[in-house]
Amino acid sequence: MKFDARIDGAAIRCTITSDRALTAPVFCFSCMAPMVVIDGGTRVQSLGGYTEIALPDLTPGQPHSLTIAHENPDFAPANRAWLPLGPYLRTAEGPLPLPSLPVGVQPSGKPWGGTLPDLRICPQPASAQLAGGTLSCAGVACDAEPILTVDALALRCGLGPFARPDGVPLRLEHVPTMPPESYDLTISPDGITLRHADRAGAFYGAITILTLIQTHGGQLPCGTITDSPRFEWRGQHLDCARHFYGVDTIQRLLDLMALLKLNRFHWHFADDEAFRLELDSLPELAATHVRGEGEVIPGVFGGGIRSGGSYSRADADRVIAHARALSIEVMPEIEVPAHALALTRVFPATRDAQENGAEVSVQGYAANVMNPALAESWRVWEAMTDEVARIFPFPVMHLGCDELPHGTWGGSPAARKLMEAEGLSSTDDLQGWTMNRLARRLVDMGKIPAAWEEAARGKQGIGNSAILFSWTSQGPGIEAAREGYKVVMTPGQHHYLDMAHTADPEDWGASWAAIIGLEDTIAWDPVPDDEPGLEENIIGIQGTFWSEFTTRDAEMEPMVAPRILGVATMGWQARGTADGATLSGLAACYDAIWTSAGWAAADAR
Repeated sequence: MKFDARIDGAAIRCTITSDRALTAPVFCFSCMAPMVVIDGGTRVQSLGGYTEIALPDLTPGQPHSLTIAHENPDFAPANRAWLPLGPYLRTAEGPLPLPSLPVGVQPSGKPWGGTLPDLRICPQPASAQLAGGTLSCAGVACDAEPILTVDALALRCGLGPFARPDGVPLRLEHVPTMPPESYDLTISPDGITLRHADRAGAFYGAITILTLIQTHGGQLPCGTITDSPRFEWRGQHLDCARHFYGVDTIQRLLDLMALLKLNRFHWHFADDEAFRLELDSLPELAATHVRGEGEVIPGVFGGGIRSGGSYSRADADRVIAHARALSIEVMPEIEVPAHALALTRVFPATRDAQENGAEVSVQGYAANVMNPALAESWRVWEAMTDEVARIFPFPVMHLGCDELPHGTWGGSPAARKLMEAEGLSSTDDLQGWTMNRLARRLVDMGKIPAAWEEAARGKQGIGNSAILFSWTSQGPGIEAAREGYKVVMTPGQHHYLDMAHTADPEDWGASWAAIIGLEDTIAWDPVPDDEPGLEENIIGIQGTFWSEFTTRDAEMEPMVAPRILGVATMGWQARGTADGATLSGLAACYDAIWTSAGWAAADAR
């Protein structure tokens, strides 16, 4: 079997060559958005970007061509990632896979330019007073727990050993009056002294030593480094619903986060396509763990004939323990009330039977929202919330609440009756009422609710001292901070790492928010210049990685690296200290670290 596809203006031209005679095959594949057929076949079914096209009989060795395009004429393919993913043929003899097109970002291998700072480390420390001279250091002699944890990290990343009997003497001094997560390092010809505020401070000080050993060729600059983070929340998100990542891959991402002093992992395991965490209270969720031919959800987003997986309680415990050792907390996310396509199919009583279901999500999914006027919706939401909250010790839990389709619940008699009873007049009011009720449940459990920016909308809004994540831009986050919400900034224009690096059609990734090069990740500030007081409520930043274009775990890595350096810079360094030339220079330094850790970094153009 042979398959090829290429971009031709606003269209995509595909060629299928069968190695056998096939009668009435159906071409199944996934693109980013709903597709139409221009010629060569007839569309028979679609779900979002997943499309099935009836083809004429295929003759062995004779190429068949067809042309497809996005249903929205303004939605033209931007690069290779927009070509068909997970292609296969449905035939009388069963599904036959077609060869996949080359996918993912290809590392360029080109060195980056830029300026090398005195200390080659990202993020840059708050201050450094270098005294001249260097200390030869391949590792440190210290058996304190944070040092041994960094040693284990170094060994996993090919950077160790770090703790060694013949290493440079390292003295730890606990200074509880120092700010949280802060540390001071004094490097002198006779050894190193590490003063730290807490366990995290000791860990980060050791990370600094480990990194300088790598980037300075084992010759540490002598002097004093004083360091502490700007923000308490320095996060990275991973979408494990659209693509199922193995636990080992998640742990590798946590290791990378630790090397850059990021401290929050946003685990997005629930969305339209799957709810991947196994829950004892809702065994029906098992039907959402895989997708493809004959499954609840077909092969959307490159799922192909069959793909997916789930995370057991033991898997979750592994991720949590691995993260905590690295001074990282894990925040789980469930999706309420939208992005619930798989859930509404597994739990059909979460939809009003009298509703016309006319709403369509931005992904092209119809009827992907659960109805808060129905008892079954609350049974599912409450069981889900309660069990997930018990699994994860971190007090913050994310409830979702983004991209509610226009017109949702407008055709539901049950929803209209609830709105009348509660004095609600709009869809946003009903969504806010829903989020507020579920957030109160979390608060009663001793948890802190979190949600996407849309949760603040409506007459009531989520309230309950919730943390809001601002993603469409900074604007909604700034407004929420003014209203008293705590806010994490993760604007798509700067920190969505699934966006393409460049406008080159040979690049890879989405482009709806922006084209994001390395320097774009730091070309902003989370707090407006004219409202510095908002920093009290803007508690941090976060990188985000959605997985619509990901078909294998390794495809995520060159999208994240090196741009995660910019995320780390914005989370740690003081206002106005981020510099594009320096960041580019540091990307070159970190290339050897990526290589040692087995990560592939894309060109930082």
